[in-house]
Amino acid sequence: MSGPHPTRLEDFDLYALGALDADERVLIEAHVPSCPDCAQKLAEAQGRMAILAFAAPRVEPSPGVKERLMRQLHATAEGSGASAVPRVIPESAAGILGRWWTVLVPVASALALATILLWLHNVQLERQLADSRETLRHQQAQLDEARHMAALLAMRDTIVVQLWEQKTPNTVGARVVYNAREGMMVCDGMLPPAPADKSYQLWLVPMNGAPISAGVFNPKSGQMSHMMMKVPAGLTAKEFAVSLEPAGGMPQPTGPMVLVGPIS
Repeated sequence: MSGPHPTRLEDFDLYALGALDADERVLIEAHVPSCPDCAQKLAEAQGRMAILAFAAPRVEPSPGVKERLMRQLHATAEGSGASAVPRVIPESAAGILGRWWTVLVPVASALALATILLWLHNVQLERQLADSRETLRHQQAQLDEARHMAALLAMRDTIVVQLWEQKTPNTVGARVVYNAREGMMVCDGMLPPAPADKSYQLWLVPMNGAPISAGVFNPKSGQMSHMMMKVPAGLTAKEFAVSLEPAGGMPQPTGPMVLVGPIS
């Protein structure tokens, strides 16, 4: 692929408007032919600019243009034998309208440019508003989870179970906060990233029956993993475990147990 992707979406609109610097235009022109996604964005921007061009006020042609056109029509009509009466516009009127023409053209161009720039500004504001809404949604989700965690810890029948690493005994790798009555559990831990084709999977091991999957996670390097999940209410657990499974998880544990936490 030739050239990097444009870093700003508005560059496509500015290119279609002819307002980009020469260096930036060269970068886009070198990149777009080999990038279908950017070619589509540029085509959409050019379409928007074409539509906005019609927003400019209509400007009547000068009387001189009209006069020349009428003369050509009359000459054609006389050449074909038809009679016609030429329309003559007084020179004084033509001069006045000509001066108006020199005023209207720059004004119309300025209005069209102002319309396009205002539209680009609105697009930028809409993007900023969308980013703010996404940030607010993320913060609200974090607040809701913190409230759920506080409520879970406040319940008298909630238990906290430490999960121990199997490769390095006596090392705590994670903890599980579990309330069987509510079927709610939270797991916090620090694990190295899983291999590319693997995922970590958390298991609730009941007193009777097979382990129950409580979620799949793929921690990032150096970051604490945090999961809140629902399991069937009323399950009495005898231990929790984390295994390394094929990416996406398995119905039952197949890989090695990385963490194990028995309930005493």
